[in-house]
Amino acid sequence: MARIAVIGAGTGAMAAAARLAVAGHRVVVYERTGTYGGALGRFERDGFSFDTGPGLLPLPAVWRDLFVKTGKEPLEACVDLVQVDPSSRHVFADGTEVSLPNASRAGVVAALDAALGAGAGQRWGDFLVRARETWDRTRRPLLEEPLWPNWRVLAEREPYPAVPHRRLLRTRRAGTLAEVGARELRDPRLAALLESHALAYGLDPRTAPANAAVLPYMEYAFGVWYVRGGGLRELARAVYERCLARRVEFRFGAEVTGIVEKDGRAAGVELADGAVEEAEFVVSGVAPGVLDRLRGGSPVRGEGEVPPQRGGASRLTVLLALRGARPRGTAHRTVVHAADRETELDRLFGAAPGMAARPTVTVLRPDDPALVPDADHEAVVLSAVVPALTRASGQPTDGVSAPWAGQLIDVAERAVPGLRDRLLWHEVRTPAEVAADTGVPDGAIPAPALAGADGLLLHAANSTRTEGLFTVGGWSHPGGGLPHAGMSGALVAGLVVEGPEFRGSQ
Repeated sequence: MARIAVIGAGTGAMAAAARLAVAGHRVVVYERTGTYGGALGRFERDGFSFDTGPGLLPLPAVWRDLFVKTGKEPLEACVDLVQVDPSSRHVFADGTEVSLPNASRAGVVAALDAALGAGAGQRWGDFLVRARETWDRTRRPLLEEPLWPNWRVLAEREPYPAVPHRRLLRTRRAGTLAEVGARELRDPRLAALLESHALAYGLDPRTAPANAAVLPYMEYAFGVWYVRGGGLRELARAVYERCLARRVEFRFGAEVTGIVEKDGRAAGVELADGAVEEAEFVVSGVAPGVLDRLRGGSPVRGEGEVPPQRGGASRLTVLLALRGARPRGTAHRTVVHAADRETELDRLFGAAPGMAARPTVTVLRPDDPALVPDADHEAVVLSAVVPALTRASGQPTDGVSAPWAGQLIDVAERAVPGLRDRLLWHEVRTPAEVAADTGVPDGAIPAPALAGADGLLLHAANSTRTEGLFTVGGWSHPGGGLPHAGMSGALVAGLVVEGPEFRGSQ
């Protein structure tokens, strides 16, 4: 039995802790804040409750596997996991609307044909077939296996089977997600639908590789889910309680200020109070720059390894307390697309970062009595992608949050008629709050690992050049997103238990 120190109590770190404890190790989690969950936070006021991080769960099989492998009670015995239907409603710039059923390719095709015109659904359905082929090609190396030592193979190859197009005597294939939308979907509304999946992770679809097609594929193939009875924060609570049941020890308010090394091997952690806690293994759930500082400024990655991914985008969230009941039949999620997508992307990812006047806004309206004081009120969450703190033109967060929040509310009125008349109060959560919750200094959002693009969207391996030191969570392989966090926990546990010969789940 080895003593293992885990830095941080995010979902990926807790997933690793539970699996390592089941393997017979003594696991201690050191968390600088007073609670667990990382990005899966909760805000409560006046009887209202809101998720402050992700509001929907794709690919729940990852978390089902964790609960199967770590105890007798399955995931569904610990949380009320429900499938959201429709999976989303979309309001496009031209006023067209469509509601898409959950995990039903035929239903989605029919809905798109009815809303956008004959042929639109077929083009989207054909795209999903190609996206499925991409998923089959990349699932194991990008999600289920430790990062290959010859990772450059993944960086150089584009696995999306783009449709060839003849133009000016040359055959061209889409190389970016935006090109897939323009050349294969051939409808600005379908393109906006496609690109919104990349934008949600802070990716510019004009530079994101074509194999980012796997992002919408995961949703349309496996569905999206919600945890009734309090939201996605309840998933974090269930994982935390599973850790406790497996005798994982948590020390909250315990900030790690250094990693102790002995003879080139991780040997423990140093805390802010000066205490040194010995350990045979250290699992770090913090961002790469933070980890480097914990090692005295020495980079944890060696030459020739995947460089740490740096995020350029964060999220602005507005929590709305509304008077009046949630209307029957309301979609759980509505995406109101930007009036001018190109301007939005230029503002987000250009040289002078900011937010477009009418950005893409996601509106979450859960049907969950646990979120409201009574049936005559509704809790709504608005979110939009914004530049991370280091890219926000040097402006203080407080200087941009008020006008940006007002823009989100204006856009959301297209999804929630009479919104301002129903508004009791609102709270704004900026990239600064994201940074406080996650420990990522600029509040950036990590994207899932993607192939191609010269490796810019791969994440550093879970093992490091320091023996006994591993990394877990959204800033290491396989990247950001709740499913990926759970997968990173499984990979780290496998590497610790089985050693470098571990090749992933079979």
